[in-house]
Amino acid sequence: MKNKTLAAWLAFIGGPLGLHRFYLHGLGDLWGWALPIPTAIGLYGIQRVQQFGLDDKLSWALIPLLGFTIAGCALTAIVYGLSSPEKWNAWHNPQAAPDAPAGRTSWPTIFAVVLSLLVGTTVLMSSIVFSFQRYFEYQIEEGRKISQ
Repeated sequence: MKNKTLAAWLAFIGGPLGLHRFYLHGLGDLWGWALPIPTAIGLYGIQRVQQFGLDDKLSWALIPLLGFTIAGCALTAIVYGLSSPEKWNAWHNPQAAPDAPAGRTSWPTIFAVVLSLLVGTTVLMSSIVFSFQRYFEYQIEEGRKISQ
């Protein structure tokens, strides 16, 4: 039986590593193995910023990948947490009764949804702001070079 609350928490906490996918679909899940790639690339972007500073153009593209991955996993946790017990059990526990306890929503499920909403929104907006801020600062700097 695949528990909805555990899946929501795994998507929120370990989603960028694909833990929720492995829990629900097993170790053979391609998407579960693909999720750590943008996470690692985004972490490499953070390392580049620490090494080369904020003017590193490659980090502008790499860091948002981490943010978008975290935000996407938070959205997945919200979808898991808000799915009805009947849908959850039909998707992940087809042998169980439609109202089996594994698909029920409890307070820990609600906390996972609320935290996913808070963190996911913050990370998504921060990623977008970081990228656009660096891009527009670059454009202003290039405009100054042209005008001189």
